[in-house]
Amino acid sequence: MRSVLLDTGPLVALFATDDKHHARFDALVLALAPKGLHLVTTWPCVVEAAYLLPPPQRFEMLQWIGIGGAAVYPFDPRHLGDMVKWMQRYTERNKREMDFADASLYWLAVESGITEIMTVDVNDFSRYRLPDGRAFALL
Repeated sequence: MRSVLLDTGPLVALFATDDKHHARFDALVLALAPKGLHLVTTWPCVVEAAYLLPPPQRFEMLQWIGIGGAAVYPFDPRHLGDMVKWMQRYTERNKREMDFADASLYWLAVESGITEIMTVDVNDFSRYRLPDGRAFALL
């Protein structure tokens, strides 16, 4: 089973057929699924996607998650301290903010060891380095 992090952009693109990234991520999921694909995300990404998607796509996405289309990993409030540190570090170093959804996926990568990510935020996830120095593998 191949586990892949799912960022907000591809989550939106999978359900918004008019999104410029729809065909790319739809084809990627269809290609990887027969070999065993486990998509994982966080609640900040789901909330952000729900905000960006209009009805009925918003409802379709939420129902898809509800039936197991992607696993949503929760975190404890105690993890927010680490996320804030990472957000501050990347904002100070690069003058480009690490947003909360990105920080939550960074946290999930640290916790799970999953470093492959479906994202449209190539610039951001290309610059992030995990505590052990590894980079994300962008899909």
